[in-house]
Amino acid sequence: MKDQKHIDRRRFTVKTMAGASALLLPSGLHATENSGKLKLLSYNVWYGFSEKAERKDDWLKFMNDQAPDIVSLQELNNYTPGKLAVDARKWGHAHSVLLKEDGFPTGITSSQPITEVKRMTEGFHHGLLSCKTHGIHIYAIHLHPGNWEIRLGEVELLLNEVAKLPPNAKVVLVGDFNTFSPHDKAAYDQADDMIPFFKRLDIRTKGKNLRNGQLDYRHLKNLEDAGFVDLIHRKRKAFIGTFPTPLRADEGMGPDRRLDYILASPGLAASCLTAKCIVNETTGLLSDHQPVSASFDLAGR
Repeated sequence: MKDQKHIDRRRFTVKTMAGASALLLPSGLHATENSGKLKLLSYNVWYGFSEKAERKDDWLKFMNDQAPDIVSLQELNNYTPGKLAVDARKWGHAHSVLLKEDGFPTGITSSQPITEVKRMTEGFHHGLLSCKTHGIHIYAIHLHPGNWEIRLGEVELLLNEVAKLPPNAKVVLVGDFNTFSPHDKAAYDQADDMIPFFKRLDIRTKGKNLRNGQLDYRHLKNLEDAGFVDLIHRKRKAFIGTFPTPLRADEGMGPDRRLDYILASPGLAASCLTAKCIVNETTGLLSDHQPVSASFDLAGR
């Protein structure tokens, strides 16, 4: 791994499609105190609650109970900016932005104003949404679900985007990366059905989850080699997966695996207090992914 003090910015240039300004609502429900403490939460909500819709009320209660300052969401299918704004107010956020209104959108909500919104579609299977809030550049991640080669290209484009930021910018890459961390290899090596499951899946879907018959760890490795820090790995005591959950226990979704990550730039990582996969009886029935969260102490940084 390269020196963790700086993000590697030696990347090529790509064309982007700048997004419109974020949807800003009147301030109100969740005023962040000037304590320097900040909580980030990410959740893949599974098809925008179009499947097993009865879970949404419990999910909204969970989100409000978590009291996050910044939220990254994936699979906001059938959402509009207005629909996301209504949901965001349920957990006290007056500011939100949606990537798009078709396919599998991502979204970001915040208790503070959102600026520097950028939406990219070219080169990304689901697209890439980024913005700045609470002084942090947030990238809502949702990489290709079934092709290691496409994911490698997405990671390269992502690093190129980050390279355009000012030096020492606070950056978080957060969401559903749909890929594997080398830090989890020992756990996967002990899962007898891991490789057989993906062989069957690739045959059935004509996918490319396996590279030469093995899991491909290069996506996360490339991000860490560029300087990003896997916060959950740094703070955890043992492996915990984020997919699948009991909500889809009868669908044969394969062995437990960690697909959801929070990666931070080195300076921001140094201020991280906690980072974890939130796994319990409640979250197991709210989506087919478990949520992940991190807290930071930004005072003086």
